[in-house]
Amino acid sequence: NSTVSLSFIPRGIPGKKCGTIIFFAEELSNCRDIVTMQLCANKLDKKDFFGKSDPFLVFYRSNEDGTFTICHKTEVVKNTLNPVWQPFTIPVRALCNGDFDRTVKVDVFDWERDGNHDFIGEFTTSYRELSRGQNQFNVYEVINPKKKGKKKKYINSGTVTLLSFTVDSEYTFVDYIKGGTQLNFTVAIDFTASNGNPSQPTSLHYMNPYQMNAYAMALKAVGEIIQDYDSDKLFPAYGFGAKIPPEGKISHEFPLNSDFSNPNCVGIEGVLESYYHTLRTVQLYGPTNFSPVITKTARLAAEVTDGSQYFVLLIITDGVISDMAQTKEAVVNAASLPMSI
Repeated sequence: NSTVSLSFIPRGIPGKKCGTIIFFAEELSNCRDIVTMQLCANKLDKKDFFGKSDPFLVFYRSNEDGTFTICHKTEVVKNTLNPVWQPFTIPVRALCNGDFDRTVKVDVFDWERDGNHDFIGEFTTSYRELSRGQNQFNVYEVINPKKKGKKKKYINSGTVTLLSFTVDSEYTFVDYIKGGTQLNFTVAIDFTASNGNPSQPTSLHYMNPYQMNAYAMALKAVGEIIQDYDSDKLFPAYGFGAKIPPEGKISHEFPLNSDFSNPNCVGIEGVLESYYHTLRTVQLYGPTNFSPVITKTARLAAEVTDGSQYFVLLIITDGVISDMAQTKEAVVNAASLPMSI
């Protein structure tokens, strides 16, 4: 836990200060749990002259120095003294930084249009108490300290009840890799004419006998890292935007190894070998369509639902996307699948 205080000094006026900004830092715990909870209230104080109240809750995490930081606000429930708030989800790190006994303070407010919300009352709890779920111990009296100090017969300003509390773990991509998830690496290479004639040094596909061209370098740089996480080392490799033999038809998802039934290449060296072979057999053409290879990879990713495989589609290209609308649609359709593009 550390604090840094910095003074604001205006330019050109040495010695004059314009206030101070203070940074409070606390190391986050490694807790990856997320909590979903729902609360309701009963018989809250009436704050509006022409109505009841428009209550909402503000949750505060206590800091190591005794201060509080807002970590969540519920929605406003209009014109009621017995609100039921929608369930909400919050990381345990945000709620208590993984310290189950750390104080969690909750303020109850009546919403006002001008932003000057009326304070109804407050209560405190902890993650450990909340984790017990719905029971008699998770019914909290809402206390307004000012009212309590003035009125001898004051009991409370209503109660707040925990209706439900569930905990789930939030796993990172690295957790899945550590757990054995396999990466399926697919590559799609742009064979459109805008890349230039492969026999010319100005071409991105230039077949230089002494060094790799730009496409080969990009493929090797990414592929050599990913292949370590793929146990079978078999990589589907496609080309798009070229006329392919024997009929000379334009294709946007042709296998680099010319085997439509099995587009897999053995290792990155196999992909490079098929790439160079394709350069000698196809005619660079166009347009630059991405959607066919995205859709093809997405179909494979959709078949895996147990987290055992993750698909990475590397598209290496030089030009403007010709089928932008279709590509956008393909990306959106693939957004929930275990794949990256």
